[in-house]
Amino acid sequence: MLNRRQLILIPVPFLSTLIVAAAVADESRYVPGPDSKRQSGVPIGQVEQLRHVSAKVFAGAERDFWIYVPDQYDGSTPASLMVFQDGRNYIKEDGQFRTTIVFDNLIHRGEMPVTIAVFVNPGVIPPSQPNAKPRKNRSFEYDSPGDQYARFLLEELLPPIEERYRVSTDPDDRAIGGISSGGICAWTVAWERPAQFRKVLSHVGSFTNIRGGHNCHALIRKTEKKPIRVFLQEGENDLDNLHGNWPLANRQMAASLKFAGYDYKLVMGTGGHNGRHGGAILPEALRWLWRDHADVTTANEVK
Repeated sequence: MLNRRQLILIPVPFLSTLIVAAAVADESRYVPGPDSKRQSGVPIGQVEQLRHVSAKVFAGAERDFWIYVPDQYDGSTPASLMVFQDGRNYIKEDGQFRTTIVFDNLIHRGEMPVTIAVFVNPGVIPPSQPNAKPRKNRSFEYDSPGDQYARFLLEELLPPIEERYRVSTDPDDRAIGGISSGGICAWTVAWERPAQFRKVLSHVGSFTNIRGGHNCHALIRKTEKKPIRVFLQEGENDLDNLHGNWPLANRQMAASLKFAGYDYKLVMGTGGHNGRHGGAILPEALRWLWRDHADVTTANEVK
C-alpha cells in the first residue's frame, strides 16, 4: 500500500489526456472485417434514393430515404425486410456500418435471407418564415414513447415500397434497427407493433430519459412477454449526462429482457457513443438476428 511519500500527483490536464488516449486506444480495434468489404464474385445490390413528405403522422416533415434491393431478389418469393433509422449513417459504403456491403456478402453466402432494406433519415420541418431555419424532428420521432413512428412506417412510408416489391408480411421476416435515439426507436416500433416487426438491432441505444425511454426496462418486466428478438450493442465509455447513463440503461434493458425470458443478446465493448464497435460486429449481429432463416449455421461468437 502506498504511503504519503510514495503518492505521485498527476496534473489534471495530463490525466485528462491519458483518459482520452485510453478511450481512443480502446476503439482502435473496432475496424471493419472481411464481411464489411467488397468481395470478388459477390453480386452487388441496387440502391435507390427517394424523398418523402409526411402527410399524416408527422405532417409536413420531409426526409430522404434509400431502398436497397439485393441482386438475388427476383420477385418469385417474398423478400424479408429490414428498416434502419438514421439511414444515411448506415448506407455509406465508407462509413462505420457499410450495411449494403455486409448485406451483399451475407446474402450471397446464405447467412441471412434475401432482404430488402429501407434506410430512413429523420424528418425535417421546413421553415415557415423567410430566413428561418428548418426544425429537426429527430428526437420527437425517435425518442417519444408510443406508436407514432410505427404508424408513420406502416401507414405512410412502407406501403408504396410494398406495392413495388414482394415483401413478406410475416413479422419474423421483418427487422428494424438504429443507433442512439434510432436504437430506442427501433425497439419502440417492435414493442408497439410485434405483429409487424419481431427483430430489433440497437447500437448504443438511448434507453434514457430524453422523452421517457428510461421506462422501457420497467415495462418489459411488467408486461406479458412479446415475441421480439433483440440485439443490443453498447460501450463502457458511452454517454453519462442529464438524461441518464447509457451503459447502465442498456444493462438494465438486458436484465429486464433476461427476467422476462426474451431472446436477446447484449454485447458490451469499450467504445463511446458512435458506430465503430457496432459497425465492426454488424455481420455477426445480423447472423445472430437471422440465424433461424439462414441456410448455413454459423459457429462464430459475437465478442
